[in-house]
Amino acid sequence: MTNTKTSNIRDTAAQINALASLGCDVVRVAVPDMDSANAIGDIKSLTGGVPIVADIHFDHRLAIRAAQAGADKIRINPGNIGGVGNVRAVADICAKKGIPIRIGVNSGSIDEEIIGKHGGVTAEAMYESALEHIRLLNRFDFDDICVSAKASSVPLTIAAYAMLHERTDYPLHLGVTEAGTEYAGIIKSSIGLGSLLTRGIGDTIRVSLTAPPEREVEAAIEILKAAGLRAGYELISCPTCGRCGIDLIPIAHEVNERLKSLGRDISVAVMGCAVNGPGEASRADYGIAGGEGEGVLFKKGAIIKKTPVDRLVDELFSIIESEEDTF
Repeated sequence: MTNTKTSNIRDTAAQINALASLGCDVVRVAVPDMDSANAIGDIKSLTGGVPIVADIHFDHRLAIRAAQAGADKIRINPGNIGGVGNVRAVADICAKKGIPIRIGVNSGSIDEEIIGKHGGVTAEAMYESALEHIRLLNRFDFDDICVSAKASSVPLTIAAYAMLHERTDYPLHLGVTEAGTEYAGIIKSSIGLGSLLTRGIGDTIRVSLTAPPEREVEAAIEILKAAGLRAGYELISCPTCGRCGIDLIPIAHEVNERLKSLGRDISVAVMGCAVNGPGEASRADYGIAGGEGEGVLFKKGAIIKKTPVDRLVDELFSIIESEEDTF
């Protein structure tokens, strides 16, 4: 999700383009006012076709205008936009333009009656809240629906999405909401989203961090790669120990940064010693294993050459780049 003022067309478009360059497939923008809704068409003209989701709260007129301006999806809670007539108006414009609606259920905004019925904010309460919103749209023959059921609690998030997956056929947008600052938020998101994705649950994801949006996208892509759902480079590196013969940590970071710009679907190992070297990392396409004052470069577990430590990374990428068509 962008964090610019959506009404600032150039800043928002620039951020969307930056996120897309990192691998973001869908972008959500906040639409708190009519200027933001009106800006969507101009933003789309500057962003090369990245699908834009308009995030709407309370005012159905913003949803209608965002749809008219070219939003690719509308995110609302049908129950909080002011009555059935307003819901019908949003459903009608979205149906006319073929725009799906995402029902966004958050653990912090469930109706008090539902909470009372279930004795608190539970997975059942979140499921019932989603179902209530779905039925409201269905009243107006609208069923092009995606659902999210986010909580800041990881176990609650997992349980709510699992229930939706088991009991409905709607696409699910996954997220652990308000997950926190970057380090803690990535851990919570990895556990919550990863456990669902590896069970075949979820169609889109958002990693929510108190951090720049670029970090959210990078974390999301790593989660998808770890779950086997997205191609890309893989860095395999050991945790270091007393056997480590080289200053491994900066080497691993340098290799990672250079792999980002390489744009290849390969695996590269950065290992600190012979114990964790070519043998243990033999599945990697290429790799480094450290020694005292020098290291070895290897390919599919077979040693290619010994190299001084200060030349390891450059020599590694010289080999990788010379064999661009190998993998």
